[in-house]
Amino acid sequence: MKLNKYILVALIGVTTLASCNDFLEVDSPSQFDTNYVFNTESDALKVLLGAYVEFNQDPFSSRMANVWAQNTDVECIAPGDKPDGSRRDIWSLQGGLLENFGDIKKAWDSNYLAIDRANQVIEGLTGKASAGMKALLAEAHCLRAHRYWMLCNMWGDVPYFAESAKAGMELDLPKTDKNIIFTREIQALVDNEENMQFSDVHEAGVERMNRDFALGLIARLALYRAGYGMTADGTMKRAEDYLDVTSNDLTVTYTINGTEKRASTSAEYYELAKDYCQKLINLKNRDLNPNFKDLFQKQCEFVTTPGGEILYEVAHVEGNGGDVAWCIGQVVTGGSKGKTTIQVNLSPAYYCSFDDQDIRRDVTCTFVKYTNDNYQEVDAITSIAVGKWSRMMMTSNPGADSSKGTGVNWPLMRYSDVLLMLAEAENALNGPTELAKAQLKKVRARAFAVENHPQKVENYVNSLNSKEAFFNAIVDERAWELGGEALRKYDLVRWNIYGTKIVKTKETLTQMGRSSVEEFQNEPGVQPYLNLARKLYYTRTKGIISFLNDKYALDPEEEPTETVKPEDLDKEENVGKYATSNFTSSLIKALTAKDPVTGEEVKTGEYEPAAYIVNCYRGYTDPSGQAAVPYLLPIGAETVANSNVLNNEGYGLVKTSN
Repeated sequence: MKLNKYILVALIGVTTLASCNDFLEVDSPSQFDTNYVFNTESDALKVLLGAYVEFNQDPFSSRMANVWAQNTDVECIAPGDKPDGSRRDIWSLQGGLLENFGDIKKAWDSNYLAIDRANQVIEGLTGKASAGMKALLAEAHCLRAHRYWMLCNMWGDVPYFAESAKAGMELDLPKTDKNIIFTREIQALVDNEENMQFSDVHEAGVERMNRDFALGLIARLALYRAGYGMTADGTMKRAEDYLDVTSNDLTVTYTINGTEKRASTSAEYYELAKDYCQKLINLKNRDLNPNFKDLFQKQCEFVTTPGGEILYEVAHVEGNGGDVAWCIGQVVTGGSKGKTTIQVNLSPAYYCSFDDQDIRRDVTCTFVKYTNDNYQEVDAITSIAVGKWSRMMMTSNPGADSSKGTGVNWPLMRYSDVLLMLAEAENALNGPTELAKAQLKKVRARAFAVENHPQKVENYVNSLNSKEAFFNAIVDERAWELGGEALRKYDLVRWNIYGTKIVKTKETLTQMGRSSVEEFQNEPGVQPYLNLARKLYYTRTKGIISFLNDKYALDPEEEPTETVKPEDLDKEENVGKYATSNFTSSLIKALTAKDPVTGEEVKTGEYEPAAYIVNCYRGYTDPSGQAAVPYLLPIGAETVANSNVLNNEGYGLVKTSN
């Protein structure tokens, strides 16, 4: 990890001209002026690394990176039975209750501190002639753009600072519409990206923002600018639904292949996204890693691959930063490599959505946990963890007392994401052309064994002959390819299908639960899950779990008749026998009533969704799925109190419990 030495320098203390310890407060300026600090590339880099440092703090690594990107039809973790004023209210889509949640203010301040440091570099290096200075300037723009992308995803319209904080400057700014922010950041990136280095020649490889990532980020921001977002009146709209998109504030000008273009409308931003995906492919095409698991295992082994599939991954210092494989990853409750406190799970409906032959499922989803280095147990179906990362794959041994600070990097963009963005943009413009289909095939080809390609890749993609069918396939493919990487929530928002996906997920989970009850096996509507397993059978050999059946039930004649308790599996007399784990029964609750004669509680024969299904999405109550989902966070109460212009009115923020 080449960047660690730089981050350690930055953690000790960066040289800055002025920094915002609080969103609305400015520290005393440095004794050095701008020309002095930005006279050399090494000094300019120190200021820039001050922005990178914020990636190694809890507001990002334990909050914004992934924990707060829930609950969706993919990433989904159960909160408690009632709002509790913590991150769990974000999961249940009741974030409007959290004005006084301290972590929200910390995250807000951290974003603006990183933006301020990036702005210092931008001001200090603008007009510098050397290639190195221009590259650092573009990198600062890239850092700032990503921070504004996070702010707008989580808070919607936010104050926009295009210059660094200075004594006497007005810092109490009102909100700027998110579409204007996206537009300005896209423009800055298209004006500067050509000065950046690609990761295969960059001194830090993929551990600092590079041209590969910048081109992908332009495409990502363009899709968000083309898509939907929450407006002040609490409804979901695209920019052209309520703004004059022909204004300069909402228009990007760029040149691609010698042709000058303008982007103002949603369609034109789809074209911009397509152009920049193709620009990256034309300049630096690459194959996907044929081994899907290897991508993430290498991260756990602290191996980076410049020019490879991961375009940029947030660099964490081993033993000193990063919470990947602590708050997200496989569950580990004991052993020499420390423990996890998992705060990101995956929906059981998501697990069951995979084709059984899709290799990505068992890399992405796991309900096997480690209780020590060489011993596994089976977790509940409602506790599916993200299997892409695991402490047990780490090559270092941080010790049993270690938990946070794994040092495992966090990927912000992969090449497969760019291929899917290109397919999506092309379909939005021209329908499922051969160009669009080719990108989808590239991604799916890695997911299936070669012998399955004719049916699962060629026939599947070639059958998608309408714009709607292809769009739905992209929605599915992004779930299967990028699950656990904390993009789904924001994809659903920009597509404006978050509500419908919640309703569908709740229906699917309820049907899965009902399929575990024998009398419902032939009930209309349960048909898709008729063969869903009620139990999973497994054995354990030298501590390692092996499943006998998958998510579908065995033929009754093959079903094991002899089972033992999980803790007895390793006993010699039980070799060849199996244990069972409830698979679907935890998704449904049998209703009971008192028997009028005996007074005992007896089953009524009626069932309802279990607390898991109810609690995960309780902040969203529209049964049709058409209402806007309250996905935004409030601005912290202290920040609002210190401002004359900011408040939490509108934007779908609900301040009372549902």
